[in-house]
Amino acid sequence: MSKLSQFVKERRKSHQLTQEDLSFKAGVGLRFIRDLEQGKESLRLDKVNQVLSLFGHELQPVPKKRNEEG
Repeated sequence: MSKLSQFVKERRKSHQLTQEDLSFKAGVGLRFIRDLEQGKESLRLDKVNQVLSLFGHELQPVPKKRNEEG
């Protein structure tokens, strides 16, 4: 499970929302929430941010950690 999918799932549960509740509140489809929580690699970023905004967050670029070798 990716950090993003884990974050969304944990926040959803802490707010006592079902996947269906979250999809309705975020204005995205239930299938999208399921794909997001299952760690699907290709998701629309605008929709990801719609979901994250309910929890006061947004997706942004961050510096990639470098390996020691390179």
